[in-house]
This record gives sequence, C-alpha cells and structure tokens, in this order.
Amino acid sequence: MQTAKAVVVYGATGHTGRFIVAELVERGFVPILSGRDAARLEVLAKEYDGLAVRPATADDPESLDRALEGAAAVINAAGPFAVTAGPVVEAALRARIPYVDVAAEIEANADMFADYAEPARQAGVVVVPAMAFYGGLGDLLVSAAMGDWTSADEAHIAYGLTSWHPTPGTRSAGAVSHERRAGRRVRFSEGQLRYHDDQPVQQDWDFPEPLGRRQVVAEFTMADVVTVPSHLSIPEVRNYMSIEAAKDLSDEDTPAPVAADAEGRSDQTFVVDVVVRAGDAERRITAHGRDIYAVTAPLAVEAVHRILTGRTRTTGVASAGSIFHADDFLRSLSPTLSIK
Repeated sequence: MQTAKAVVVYGATGHTGRFIVAELVERGFVPILSGRDAARLEVLAKEYDGLAVRPATADDPESLDRALEGAAAVINAAGPFAVTAGPVVEAALRARIPYVDVAAEIEANADMFADYAEPARQAGVVVVPAMAFYGGLGDLLVSAAMGDWTSADEAHIAYGLTSWHPTPGTRSAGAVSHERRAGRRVRFSEGQLRYHDDQPVQQDWDFPEPLGRRQVVAEFTMADVVTVPSHLSIPEVRNYMSIEAAKDLSDEDTPAPVAADAEGRSDQTFVVDVVVRAGDAERRITAHGRDIYAVTAPLAVEAVHRILTGRTRTTGVASAGSIFHADDFLRSLSPTLSIK
C-alpha cells in the first residue's frame, strides 16, 4: 500500500541529500532513507528518531524496487547521475510513482529527456530532472521572465556566487561529465547543443546588489541549456559564472562546504541574474539566497509536494518551468529565496 507522505531519498546521506531529508521532515513528509551505504543510512536515521532505511544500489534493480515499495515519490540526490538516474527512474516507472532528481550534469539531463520521455508518458508518471539550483531554478526564472512571450532570441543566466566549495558529489559528477565530452566545452546555440574547444572568455556582469559588478566566465554552461530549451523557443541560452566561484571549482584543493549556521548552510551567498531578449525588448528577473546546495532542498521538495497534490501541467519528463507555474512556484520559496 502506498503511503501519501512517504518519499524515498536516494543518496540521503550525501551533502544535498541531508538537506532534502531535513526539508521533507520540516514539511511533514516521512523520508525513507536509501543509498549504497547501509551503515551511514542507519546513523542518519537515528538523528530523526528512526526513519526507515532501505539500502539499494544502482546496479541492483531488485534493491531499488524494494526501496521504492509503498512510497509516494522518489527524490534522487545521488550523483553522478550518469550512473544513477537511469536505474532510479526506471524503478520509479515500475512503481508508478513520481521521480525528481537534482542533477546538474548536462549530458545526464539530456539523456533523461531523450530516453525516458515516451516511457514516462506511457506510464502516466511525472519525471522532473534537474530540480535543483542548477537547471531547475534557472528554468523557473527564465519562464517567469518570459511572461506572455511565446519566444525570445536569447536567454542569459548569470551565476554570481561569492564562493563555490564543491562537495565530493559535485567533483565526481564533474569528472564524469568532463570524460563524456572528452574535455570539450558545451554551449546551446542556434537551437542545439554544440561542443567546442574554444578557450574560456572573461567579461564583466552587472549583478544587482549585494554583488554588484563582477567578472564572470562566459559560457560556463550549466544544466539550463537542457531544461530551458526543452519547452521554450529560445535558440540561444547562455550561462555565466562569477570568476571567484569558477576558480574555486577548478582548484583541486578547495575544501568541501562547511556549515556556518544551525541549519547546516555555508556562508556562501548567490545572485542568479536572468535576462531574456526578444528583438529590442528585454526582461530581467533575479534571485538572491544563501548556499546553492541548501536551496536545492526546498526546490526539490516543493516539486514533490506540487506533484502529489495535482498542481502540475503535464506528465512524462518535464522541466520545472514546463510542469509548474513558474511565478507561483518561485513565490512559494520565500523567504529562502528572494526574487526581484
């Protein structure tokens, strides 16, 4: 029997997974802890007075089926998603329950749309990839900025991070993506993903306060180049990353994030600045918040809540801006996220 409040978190003991578990508990859901390491899952369960623990591995479909049994939905927080997304979404389709993940990997997200759109549609199951800071938030912001526009010429998504201390999961996923694209860089131009060997270019970007004018790396491409074009007619989607964050990420000695408050958030702050252009017209929207990993939790959990309460616009594989009402979704994230 399915329990309406039971949500499996696959990768529950990871950095982002722990934020998701805490957010689910805060909102009245009952997390089921899953992942590869049974001992670490048991330790986490004790922090919450004995949540259910269901170890599972991506290469063992039966273990994934047992993990999802009776759950209302699953959130996959275990990267690299090139390894986990396929097996976990297939288990969700077998169980006929919604699947949400927090993948930032461009190729893994592209694979999700290419490989599972039809199976998910036929099963009548909602699948929302990249429901995270990278991919989901940018897509919601672009969708909100578009408003009544049915198309635009360009979408620019600039990430102003005061720092970026990557988690082990981020480093592992990045290594997989780097290998899959043979070290090449990627851009979304003329309506398609294009791989290239051009050197990174730096420029200035005028972020709203509290960041102000900052140097950014142009075409520091993130999952937005998959989520945004999946439903919006915008042939050019471009990303930018503050130089401080880009340097942190490239430095192998940059440590993992460290908690700076009782909620476990780091002291990193961010501004995501979105500009869409159509002809001579321009629209802009900005999000400001703290800790890119922590803010992923309310994004993913709000998505599950809306799916389970029927506030969706489609089934099958869909990005955040396609399946949810972007303006309303963004408003629901206050005060975690400030939107201007």
